[in-house]
Amino acid sequence: MNEIKIAVLGSEGVGKSALIVRFLTKRFIGEYASSSECIYRKRLSLDGRQLNLELYDPCSQTCEGKSTLNDQINWADGFIVVYDISDHSSFLTAKAIVHLIRELHLGAAKRDVESVVFLVGNKQDLCHMREVRREEGQHLAAEFRCQFYELSAAEHYQEVALMFSKMVQNASLGNKAKERRRRPSGSKSMAKLINNVFGKRRKSV
Repeated sequence: MNEIKIAVLGSEGVGKSALIVRFLTKRFIGEYASSSECIYRKRLSLDGRQLNLELYDPCSQTCEGKSTLNDQINWADGFIVVYDISDHSSFLTAKAIVHLIRELHLGAAKRDVESVVFLVGNKQDLCHMREVRREEGQHLAAEFRCQFYELSAAEHYQEVALMFSKMVQNASLGNKAKERRRRPSGSKSMAKLINNVFGKRRKSV
């Protein structure tokens, strides 16, 4: 059975975890701060093949035993880099992450950048507080040749599901001949993780 590993990266408060759990459960959990790195697991079917999907959500805070961004990039088959459209500093962080992915991971492997890196502007429901224009996101995605999405984890389940499904499909196509790599620390079972998630509510996005 194939394994697909996707890292969801970005600064604290951009709604990375909310996007992941929205995709896996259809529920919007709001925003919470995790004190540890988490791996969400799901078994799914793609084009008649069974896949084991792992979605890695590194803690954005300072965490004991936290893996480095280099480790995260080396581990993953695909990358979803998230920023908050109402926080320009998160956009600058996303830009730096995309640049590092291109330099460390994709440059050496000579893989198709567009297929395995998605730049995602989250919190579209906060357009009245927008600090990052849609055109800025589109321009950055074009500059680094990655796919661009702008959506809301709170309001756009279908868009979130389509985005993750497209990433899984792309990562699967590029992963057929790739050898297994070391996984980051902090793995948790899906059931335990979801229980923990709903006990750590903060303000909604």
